[in-house]
Amino acid sequence: MTSHEMTSIESPATKRIALVAHDNMKREMLEWATEHKDELKQHILIATGSTGKLIADSTGLTLERMRSGPLGGDQQIGARISDGGIDVLLFFWDPLEPQPHDPDIRALLRIAVVWNIPVACNRASADFILSSPLLGGIYQRRVPKY
Repeated sequence: MTSHEMTSIESPATKRIALVAHDNMKREMLEWATEHKDELKQHILIATGSTGKLIADSTGLTLERMRSGPLGGDQQIGARISDGGIDVLLFFWDPLEPQPHDPDIRALLRIAVVWNIPVACNRASADFILSSPLLGGIYQRRVPKY
């Protein structure tokens, strides 16, 4: 295994949180976002197209919308992660339904791990991240130095 030199980058107190949900998980994401609206509005929210529209229309939360996942939205969010522009990924994905853009999904999850950002893939893990005392403070993430 090759060892990479590491450095750290600062995640600000106001986190940039990406919200992504597969079609069968959008209702779960919406319910979760509605339940945690007050906490979420303290952060900067970015979402894939249809997930973002659903959340914004239903909750009134302000968020930046990327393209829909199958149309490149997952890749746009991945690019933001690699540029240091996303601090947390909340991705409610459906493990029981095949996705036509599966390579994009795998790439998004891979880039989140490479750049050492917290990832929640379901409601329980999203609850843990949102309730963490680290969420509201400055945090130094260790990342590869290239």
